[in-house]
This record gives sequence, C-alpha cells and structure tokens, in this order.
Amino acid sequence: MAFNFAAPSGSSGTAAATAAPAGGFGGFGTTSTTAGSAFSFSAPANTGTTALGGLFSQPTQAPTQSNQLINTASALSAPTLLGDERDAILAKWNQLQAFWGTGKGYFNNNIPPVEFTQENPFCRFKAVGYSCMPNNKDEDGLVVLVFNKKETDIRSQQQQLVESLHKVLGGNQTLTVNVEGIKTLPDDQTEVVIYVVERSPNGTSRRVPATTLYAHFEQTIIKTQLQQLGVTLSMTRTELSPAQIKQLLQNPPAGVDPIIWEQAKVDNPDSEKLIPVPMVGFKELLRRLKVQDQMTKQHQTRLDIISEDISELQKNQTTTMAKIAQYKRKLMDLSHRTLQVLIKQEIQRKSGYAIQADEEQLRVQLDTIQCELNAPTQFKGRLNELMSQIRMQNHFGAVRSEERYYIDADLLREIKQHLKQQQEGLSHLISIIKDDLEDIKLVEHGLNETLHIRSGVFS
Repeated sequence: MAFNFAAPSGSSGTAAATAAPAGGFGGFGTTSTTAGSAFSFSAPANTGTTALGGLFSQPTQAPTQSNQLINTASALSAPTLLGDERDAILAKWNQLQAFWGTGKGYFNNNIPPVEFTQENPFCRFKAVGYSCMPNNKDEDGLVVLVFNKKETDIRSQQQQLVESLHKVLGGNQTLTVNVEGIKTLPDDQTEVVIYVVERSPNGTSRRVPATTLYAHFEQTIIKTQLQQLGVTLSMTRTELSPAQIKQLLQNPPAGVDPIIWEQAKVDNPDSEKLIPVPMVGFKELLRRLKVQDQMTKQHQTRLDIISEDISELQKNQTTTMAKIAQYKRKLMDLSHRTLQVLIKQEIQRKSGYAIQADEEQLRVQLDTIQCELNAPTQFKGRLNELMSQIRMQNHFGAVRSEERYYIDADLLREIKQHLKQQQEGLSHLISIIKDDLEDIKLVEHGLNETLHIRSGVFS
C-alpha cells in the first residue's frame, strides 16, 4: 500500500467539509479564475519539509507542556474534584477515557479539565504498520490530488478536468497540465497524479518542481477553487532525503511509545523501501484496511489480465509449434524431391559412361549393408521383433482403453439419488417389519396367557 509523505492541503476534515457535493463534474470549466495575472514558476517557494507528512510532525515543545503532563497525571491518579471516595471512581473514569483516547478528565475545581485525544501516551488503540516510500524526485513534478468523486466520473470528463486545472493555474499558455495516472480509492474517492510542463520562449520545456506546484495549490484562493472541483486533499509525491528519513525514524510520532517505535524499526521487513507509520484509532485502521482491500482488488485485476495474456500466448505457442512441425515436414519432402532430381540428373550425366572404380566400390558397400540388414539374426530380424512388440502393446492398450467407463456427472447424480431413495425405502420397510414383529410377539403372549387360564379352569 503506497504512502505519500507530503503535507496535506489544510486539514483533511475541513477540506472534506467545504468540498463541492458529490455528483457530476459541473464544476469543470466553470471555475472562477480570480487568482490574478498569469501564473509563473520561475521562483519556487522554499517549502522546507513540505514533503513530510503531518502524520509525522512532532508536537511543539510549549512552555506549558510540563503543566499538561502534571495535570494529566493528577486526573488519572489523584483527582481532588469532590474531596471524598468518589474521586477514586472519577480517577478510574479518567483512566478509561485516556485509554480510549477521547473525553475530558476533570480533576480540580480551579483548573480546566484535561483534553484526552488519541495522541495521548495512555491511548491503547495504537499500532505501527509499514508503508512504501515514494521514489519520485522533486524534478518529476508529481502532485497528487484526491477527488471526492468516482473514478468513472473522473475518466469520463478527464479533458474537462485538465482544462479546469489549467484555469486554476491562471490560464497561462506556456503551461500544460498532464495526467500521470488515475487510481480508485475507498469511499468513492479517486487519486489523480498530475504534473505541469512549462515551455520557455526559446522552445525548451521542463517540468515544474513538485514543491513549487504544491506551494501554488496551497494558496488560499487556489485551494478554494480546487475544493470547488471536488479536491479534498493535495500532496507532493517526492522521495525523502536520507536526513528526513533519519529524522522520522529517530523521533517517535506523537503518542507512540518509543519502545514500540524502536521495535517497529527492528521488525521492518525492508528498510530500503518501507518505513514504519503509526496507526492511531479505529478510523485509521479502517482506512488502511479499505486501502489494502482496494489494492488487493487491483492486484487481482492485474493478475486476471496477466492470466489472459498467458493463455493467449500459450495458444499462440501451440499454433506456432504446429506450424513449425508442418514446415519441417514440408522441408523433408522438398529435400527428398531435391535428392530425386539430383539422382536423375546424375544418371543422365553419367549415361553412356562405364562404371568407375569408386562407384563400383560404393556399390559393393551398399550390397554388403543390404545383406546385413536382410540377415535374420541381424538388424532386420530385430526390427521385425520390435515391430511385433509395438503392435501387441498397441493392441493391449486399445483393449484396456475400451474397458474404461465414463459416467456423465448428471447421470451419476441421478444414480446416487435413486440409490438414496432405495435405501430410504428399505429403511422404512425394515421399521415396518420390526413393528409387525412386536405386534406378533404381543399376540403370541396373549394366546399363551389364554391357554394357561383355560388349562387351569379345566383342571
């Protein structure tokens, strides 16, 4: 699952709340272009560590952080809000809220309550996963725009999207917006990767750096226009420098236990391509699960396409092998015909000449070979014996193949059903016979008692 270490355009919640409602792309081509004059990338803004995601940003060491820790400890261990045994119950409730990562911890009448978030060190719903590090350079100019629209809508109106983004960039004729790729995301969202090519007056062209393009998209007016197009998130897709990777690994994210973070670095299956990332809360876990399911579906689709290609290649290979065998047979036939032509030509050329010594010697050798082949105990006899064995094996193989029986699946199912019904009928008949035997035993017992009574009376 790919992970992009770029700063999102504002708060994702705010962007989602102010984005245009889902539906058709009515915003394409109608976006307001109040960004001012022509857009220029000649002087890139210094964005610093913009490529680093807000996910890894460390909390500011405010002067009141120590007080915050003291207040948190008081709320969890020794609140003095009520002054009786109920404070112990309140402490357990604050602990539960801290473990859950939500709520407020009241502990003193004169001090505001502690706000528990999922970033607090006591939150239990945390884990560490791994994400792929991007390998694109800043010069590639790749910027990711996440649209709150389906992939089918994006692809059907891709040209209008490109035109709208060009208007967002000021409509400068020296700039060209290009779409690098489109990918489906969970919750009916779509990821569009774009880059912008800038042409200079001398005819050369270059890609606008990703950080420069992202800095332009982060301007308030431009961000509003992107939100009108349905953009909920924008980020650069650039690789991390060794210094940035070292900083991310050395400093655990907010609320993550340093021991767990160190263990995650040790358990990294591929430190060259993957980097540990925190998963805080069920929402983040659900998001990663949805992304993983989406990637699994895409991989399965790609595997299906590869399987179809392999099947087609296998068919082509079978056809090619058949053609090769056909051409071999044709080559053999042509070789024989050529040999026959050469023999006839040689006979005509030698016509009227006496047999030469080398030809006589060759005739003698051929006669000797012919005699050896015709000898009963030599090659001909052995060949006849092998031919007889082959015929017998073919005969027995044909007999064995004729003795094999194949039953159709539907017929076999009907036979099983019929046998099952017969078995049920026999079981029912056996139960009837058992009942009849019981009745006969009762009748016999009654007759015996009657005979005994009569014999007693007559005696």
